Amino acid sequence: MSEPTEIRYSHGFNNEHESEALEGALPKGQFNPQKCAYGLYTEQFSSTAFTAPRHENRRTWMYRIRPSISMGDYSPIDKGLLRTAPLSGPPCPPNVMRWNAQPMATTPTDFIDGLTTVAANGDANTQIGLGIHLYTANQAMDNRYFCNADGELLFVPERGELIARTELGLLQVKPGEIMVIPRGIKFQIEPLDGPIRGYLCENYGAPFTLPERGPVGANGFANQRDFQYPTAWFEDNDHACTLVTKFCGELYQAQLSHSPLDVVAWVGNSAPYKYDLAHFNVINTVSFDHPDPSIFTVLTSPSDTQGMANMDFVIFPPRWMVAENTFRPPWYHRNVMSEFMGLIHGVYDAKEKGFEPGGMSLHNCMTPHGPEAQVFEKASNGQLSPQKYDNTLAFMFESRYVIAPTEFALHSQTRQQDYLSCWGDLKKHFNEEL
Repeated sequence: MSEPTEIRYSHGFNNEHESEALEGALPKGQFNPQKCAYGLYTEQFSSTAFTAPRHENRRTWMYRIRPSISMGDYSPIDKGLLRTAPLSGPPCPPNVMRWNAQPMATTPTDFIDGLTTVAANGDANTQIGLGIHLYTANQAMDNRYFCNADGELLFVPERGELIARTELGLLQVKPGEIMVIPRGIKFQIEPLDGPIRGYLCENYGAPFTLPERGPVGANGFANQRDFQYPTAWFEDNDHACTLVTKFCGELYQAQLSHSPLDVVAWVGNSAPYKYDLAHFNVINTVSFDHPDPSIFTVLTSPSDTQGMANMDFVIFPPRWMVAENTFRPPWYHRNVMSEFMGLIHGVYDAKEKGFEPGGMSLHNCMTPHGPEAQVFEKASNGQLSPQKYDNTLAFMFESRYVIAPTEFALHSQTRQQDYLSCWGDLKKHFNEEL
């Protein structure tokens, strides 16, 4: 089936969505009839345990041309620079670290071949922690499809628009938006307007959900209505293709005689989705002091300890700065959580130089960090009138577990060996007399 002229979406985070590409393909009143319309097969896709609490349970019923088991055996393939926790290699140092943007692919490269792991924590086999990858691609995947059995995938595009063809439909995503593909969903990635590059978080832990609002009340932060889910779309062809699956940290491929994107209808709440970060309703101080960055949390993957996330996805978007008698950039701090940051566009207020779009930094548990010396002087002495902080979009993957860089990242030519020098000019202002 060819792609529709207009990609359609349904709205609502973790709702029970339903969609059919052919009228009458969805059964009425039950999920698993003796015979499905159009000669389709029923297949249930579960990304949580069957007995997970109702508000946490995620599953989708698919009505497809062939069941997923209609495939060949897997065989291992080279995984390139893709790595999975637990990492083997040198110990993780407590140093602050920062990298320039990785170069775009210059030879023909699809999404799978363009994956590079830069950090990870936890253990994928025990479903704890995360992997942090960079992706780049300059060509479509053609007859290759990808499936990740190790974790849920959070895409943060930094350059170029892409289309994701998934089992449950199509998503078109550009910088400033994010996309999440559940663990185990098959998909293809195609660049739309030239080469693409971005960040990819592989969440081994509990599926992403929206953080609680607490005293903020019923509204604010990311609202459920702004999350977009695909509508049913399918491919019906008998062309040979390859399914590449990431499983227990390794890559395997299997041959298929047909497209695996053959779901004609579906109903459920475990599905790919996208979100425009411009819809995030920023909460900030209107009196004094700089609030904790947790107020900028878009999505969270909870751990077994309340308030200590397996992983939080936090953004620093355009916003007004109005705090009175306040040092407005982030304060100097040491944190039990570990912080991996990236920049999508513009300038980050605490790091005005050296932190470029496509770059990244890593500040691990209890490693001190904060504004560079020049930012401190500027913010300490500047006029505190209301200011619109615009043309910026940074993000953070924050985790309760130490984030260890890969051997590739530690020795990458893009690593800024002089990163610590941005604090080198911090002056002593101490004076015993007020």
